[in-house]
Amino acid sequence: MALAMETREFRAQARFQRVSPQKAKLVLDLIKGRSVEEALTTVAFTKKAVAPMVEKVLRSALQNANYLSQEQGLDVDVDNLYVKRAVANDGPRMKRIRPAPMGRAYRYQRRLSHIAIALAERNQSGLVQTVGEEHEVEAAPVKTAKKKTAAKKAPAKKAAAKKAVAKKPAKKAAK
Repeated sequence: MALAMETREFRAQARFQRVSPQKAKLVLDLIKGRSVEEALTTVAFTKKAVAPMVEKVLRSALQNANYLSQEQGLDVDVDNLYVKRAVANDGPRMKRIRPAPMGRAYRYQRRLSHIAIALAERNQSGLVQTVGEEHEVEAAPVKTAKKKTAAKKAPAKKAAAKKAVAKKPAKKAAK
C-alpha cells in the first residue's frame, strides 16, 4: 500500500472580469506548468491587455501560499512552486443592443470570465507528488498534421451517366 502524500494547492481567483475567456486563455496557456518566477516574468512581458489581470491573480495565489505556510506551519518552499492549473471559465454574459440602419437594433454580448490559478509544490527531483503516486511533468506530445490525398472520382459514374443519356433517345425512336 502506497503512502498517501497529498499535495497542497494554493489557489486564487478573479471573478467577473471584463475580458472574454478566449482572450484570457491565450495568456494562461503561456504560464501553465511553469515555475512561479518564470510565470511572473512571462506575464510581465506579455503584451496582451489581460496580462496585468493574470499577474495580479498569480501574485495573489503566491501570497496565499506564503500566508498559509506561515499560519498553518506548513513547510512550503515558495521558490519550488509551479502553476498547476490556470483556467478562464465563462462568466455571465451582458446582453447589449447596438443601433442598426432603418430603425433596427442588433444584439451583441459582452463576455465576462472567471480567472482561476492554482499553485502546487514540486519535489526536489522534479516529480510532482499527488495522492499515493508520482508523476513527471512533461510537455504534451505535438501532433503532426497528416497529408491528405486527393480523392479520385470513379470513372464508373461517368460511364453510367453516358449510358443513361444514350438509352433515352433510343426509347423515343421506338415510339
